[in-house]
Amino acid sequence: MKYIGIWIDKEKAHIISVKEDSEDMTTILSEIENFRIHGGSGTRLKGGPQDVVQDSKYLEREKHQFKAYFKKIALLIKDADRIVIYGPAETGEKFNKELTTNYKDIGEKVKDVLKADSMTDNQTKALIRSYFKKDQQRIH
Repeated sequence: MKYIGIWIDKEKAHIISVKEDSEDMTTILSEIENFRIHGGSGTRLKGGPQDVVQDSKYLEREKHQFKAYFKKIALLIKDADRIVIYGPAETGEKFNKELTTNYKDIGEKVKDVLKADSMTDNQTKALIRSYFKKDQQRIH
């Protein structure tokens, strides 16, 4: 059985593959741009028409960047038997939705999507190892 845990946020994903006596960690950087809203038309009026255009262009670009990010991760985890996703905010949920929508065979292997704050690499590995240890005890 190949168990994979993913700690994911908007900036990076740590993919941890858990084996009997070890775990391997791969980090994928998202390349999603950080965006700050600037005034659009140069006038002092808020919410001018250019603001809306700029926001929609950014949101569309961000959507494509997320898709590319999620695809990179999906290719690395396609041979997993069981998957758990951790992370802050909504990125984990977005990733799970992408898997169940566009990568159904991988999406079926996701057992949990759980909230977790930023952690060190060792804390992340321990969290994922602990999850699958409990998961195995439930199965047997």
